[in-house]
Amino acid sequence: MTQTREYSRQIIQELTHAVDALSEQQSASLIEHILQANKVFVAGAGRSGLMMTGFAMRLMHLNLPAYVVGQPVTPSFEARDLLIIGSGSGETQSLVSMAEKAKKLGGAIALVTTTPQSTIGRIADVVVQLRAQPKHGSNDGSTTIQPMGSLFEQCLLLYCDALVLSLMELRGATSNAMFQRHANLE
Repeated sequence: MTQTREYSRQIIQELTHAVDALSEQQSASLIEHILQANKVFVAGAGRSGLMMTGFAMRLMHLNLPAYVVGQPVTPSFEARDLLIIGSGSGETQSLVSMAEKAKKLGGAIALVTTTPQSTIGRIADVVVQLRAQPKHGSNDGSTTIQPMGSLFEQCLLLYCDALVLSLMELRGATSNAMFQRHANLE
């Protein structure tokens, strides 16, 4: 017999614990940077990258200029732009290089991570810490029954969706208005 219901309950408890530790001050700073940026770029590796792609999609639905790094239609990064990186470790070499280059170009860097003191965290203008055990264990006491970085990736998705709701409220946006920018050639 499977235990999917019980595992689901445990995952929800882990997510609740992580959400309860969120910093509203860190979130407010990130929102301010998003609203002040000329363009917003997002990046992440693996499943974290997928969560960040979903975030860029919602920013686009909010009529904000948002792009996923590495896509053929992504424009150049310039001063006054913002790069938001989702990385549990903050040490993924391709993302570190990207953050360093964006900084040299005069843009701002934001990191959503479990590891604020990481290499990218030290480069970033804004760091949002998610208290979710990364792939290789945790120093902050958080634990998970889930494999590898699943808890971080789930928290990243939830956090980005919560940011969208905050941005909707600040901009007076509605789901109906956002739907007008939804893809229609499907």
